[in-house]
Amino acid sequence: MHPLFDLSGRRALITGSSQGIGFALAEALASAGAHVIINGRDDAKCQRAQKHVLAQGFAASVRAFDVTDTAAVLANVEAIEKDIGPIDVLVNNTGIQIRNAFADFPLADFERLIGTNLTSAFAVSQAVVRHMIPRGRGKIVNVCSVNAELGRANIVPYTASKGALKMMTKGMCVELAKHGIQVNGLGPGYFDTELTQALVQDAAFTAWLKQRTPAGRWGEVDELKGAIIFLAAPASDFVNGHILYVDGGMTAGV
Repeated sequence: MHPLFDLSGRRALITGSSQGIGFALAEALASAGAHVIINGRDDAKCQRAQKHVLAQGFAASVRAFDVTDTAAVLANVEAIEKDIGPIDVLVNNTGIQIRNAFADFPLADFERLIGTNLTSAFAVSQAVVRHMIPRGRGKIVNVCSVNAELGRANIVPYTASKGALKMMTKGMCVELAKHGIQVNGLGPGYFDTELTQALVQDAAFTAWLKQRTPAGRWGEVDELKGAIIFLAAPASDFVNGHILYVDGGMTAGV
């Protein structure tokens, strides 16, 4: 491992990492030497993810808690710091998608989506930063989306949440950089995951996606691994407030 990308001795908490993109990010950080903390609400799914990481000879622990529960966030961050060690890297990956026409979108669903995609990242970051500041170092990566830049019908609240997360990333950078903390965003394009299967299997949508994306295809979650290692590693020590889009070129053209 090149020293610029070596995460040996670091601990990384990845929220929503029992499956999909979150698990791929956790697996990547573990492969670079980090002790990863798998998180999700379903303890059994977290345990299965942990076993997969351990089977590869990497280090992993499990902390199953709901990131939208502020009391649980505070308690578990404190427990991780005490029982596992200082959190050197935080990846705010937890997110949901709810599709509906704007005029018919229930306010309760809007609030649930904002709470999961945005408020939880604020709460977890705040709890972790309180420990990072005295240490004078840390890496935070907020998982944004191309929909922080590009709108699409029937997902207005989702684009609102990701656009706000993008700007929260920049605001956190401005305030926390002086403490030796780098805060950046990872912006996936359209990836083939468990949560996007309805769209993957929709022939019309996939045809549109292939035409709209310069690479001409869906992304594979393994293609996010290099980006997350870079943003978590010493290689990005002077990269701050940046959103790194991994989207096959979608945000580059019209």
